[in-house]
Amino acid sequence: MAMTYCDAAPGHPFHAPYHDTEYGFPQRDDRVLFERLVLEINQAGLSWLTILKKRAAFIAAYEGFDIGKVAAYGEADVARLLADAGIIRNRLKVAAAIENARRLQAIIAEHGSFAAWLDKHHPLSKPEWVKLFGRTFRFTGGEIVGEFLMSLGYLPGAHAPGCPRYDEVLALKPRWADAGSAPA
Repeated sequence: MAMTYCDAAPGHPFHAPYHDTEYGFPQRDDRVLFERLVLEINQAGLSWLTILKKRAAFIAAYEGFDIGKVAAYGEADVARLLADAGIIRNRLKVAAAIENARRLQAIIAEHGSFAAWLDKHHPLSKPEWVKLFGRTFRFTGGEIVGEFLMSLGYLPGAHAPGCPRYDEVLALKPRWADAGSAPA
């Protein structure tokens, strides 16, 4: 039997806090949602541990994931980010963060928040979410979209039913637990 994140995270200095307080827990704050999207994009091809270790540097580099500030980034900011050894220095990932902030501004203007936009499209199956994100954002493949949505309670699977966090998350009424939700 394969070890789950719920089995591996306890006691780990980086995974345990994330697993116990964030992973799978529903979120409504646009900064938190944007941060998670940027971190998931940057995780592509790397381990989640690498991202968690660099998280503080990401928060500093992207100014607390202020969507308006990131959307206004120009070439000097791109150069600054590509020179920042504390984050993932990948031009495509940096460009995606900036462009996705710009696209989020339009989404927020139309729907009031990123969370409201997500809610508008819920419930969707994972393949439907992947198509929607592919039309809406940059650098959002199946794994990125799946982990992003699972980590925020839109898709099930973040915690195994025997995990103590499973019941905590369920008590918060994640979107995947809504009656009539589409399967992953």
